[in-house]
Amino acid sequence: MNTKESILRTARNTIDLESKAIAYLSDLLTDDFAHAVELIYNSKGRVIITGIGKSAIIANKIVATLNSTGTPAIFMHAADAIHGDLGLILEDDVVICISKSGNTPEIKVLVPLIKNAKNKMIAITGNTASFLGQQADFVLNTFIEQEACPNNLAPTTSTTAQLVMGDALAVCLLELRGFSSKDFAKYHPGGALGKRLYLRVGDLSSQNMKPQVHVGTSIKEVIVEISEKMLGVTAVVDGDKIIGIITDGDLRRMLSKSNDITSLTAKDIMSANPRRIDESAMAVDAKELMEEYGISQLLVENKGAYAGVVHLHDLIKEGII
Repeated sequence: MNTKESILRTARNTIDLESKAIAYLSDLLTDDFAHAVELIYNSKGRVIITGIGKSAIIANKIVATLNSTGTPAIFMHAADAIHGDLGLILEDDVVICISKSGNTPEIKVLVPLIKNAKNKMIAITGNTASFLGQQADFVLNTFIEQEACPNNLAPTTSTTAQLVMGDALAVCLLELRGFSSKDFAKYHPGGALGKRLYLRVGDLSSQNMKPQVHVGTSIKEVIVEISEKMLGVTAVVDGDKIIGIITDGDLRRMLSKSNDITSLTAKDIMSANPRRIDESAMAVDAKELMEEYGISQLLVENKGAYAGVVHLHDLIKEGII
């Protein structure tokens, strides 16, 4: 067997092993999971998530997921906790402790301290009979038969199971809170996903110049307007109403057909009834219109009046595309 085939076989075996372990997690769910979700949902405090080693890395990711979906969460490293960071935990906080074995030295020191503070504790562990499993108020079982590592040592399948259990918690809490796309955008204002949910056409077109000519404008003036406004297009207007559009493509086609352009005006080469969009529409709607009609600009209106241009490059710049 050549090297490429060996690599692909190992990759497929890893994915197959981990996917089977994840599928098995649903059979391990008990009422403790529902109680854990309800505990967090009804809590007046935050969720403190702790772990050590690879479990600490998974804890960080779960914290990020909870925070981004409406559940305040903080990461606390298990080793640091027993050297001063226990002060992070406030009276109403719920603690989630992640450990595959549930018997590491740090966990054995930390758990009694949490219990003494009267905070409720949720365990995510692959060993329900462990010290952690026996001490926790609720246990989320992430048992796996073996790691994907050929030596059954490196945390691979086990950390994937922990991550999926954390995602299940976050999604259940999200649904209980009625967390909407608008809420998501509020927590992700700078990201591409958030921008798709809150960025409007007017936010983009207002940053561009506003090319416009009238039906009687000479072709020379049309060329100057398109060049100066640098959007490859100009609106043809009557008062504040859009009646047509001229693109740089229209100009090229005109020049290829006409030897004398001195008598031509905007009306002679414009396209009537161009595609347009209201400035209150979502930027992602502009993207879909451009894709549907194979165009790179849209004229923008504000309550029926010409308001500017949104360009494909604006969408790319903001990460909408």
